[in-house]
Amino acid sequence: MKSIEELKAIRDKAREKMTVRDASGEEGIRVVVGMATCGIAAGARPVLNAFVDEVAKRHLPNVTVTQTGCIGMCQYEPIVEVLVPGQEKVTYAKMTPEKAARVVVDHLVNGNAVAEYTVGSMLK
Repeated sequence: MKSIEELKAIRDKAREKMTVRDASGEEGIRVVVGMATCGIAAGARPVLNAFVDEVAKRHLPNVTVTQTGCIGMCQYEPIVEVLVPGQEKVTYAKMTPEKAARVVVDHLVNGNAVAEYTVGSMLK
């Protein structure tokens, strides 16, 4: 860092990511990533980061990305729940950063859940 402008740019980028992860209201879409020890061990941190990055990159102001503890299905970690107001919760299992990018495009942007990534598809 060689100037105050560089420092301000770093600050602004960090603020943007914090805004995406801020639970600012119940009106928008919530993406909840299971971040208990089982989730972290299975790779939940890169999945969380992928959701934050994709939501920020696409400038989706109605989407909040948060984390929670154990969701209760450790064998399916990393687990991500997508809660859209007025719709049934969708639970995604065995997520990866690549899958997260597809969920953002298909589910969060276009409104189509990615059925093959859901817990229901794992039980078949």
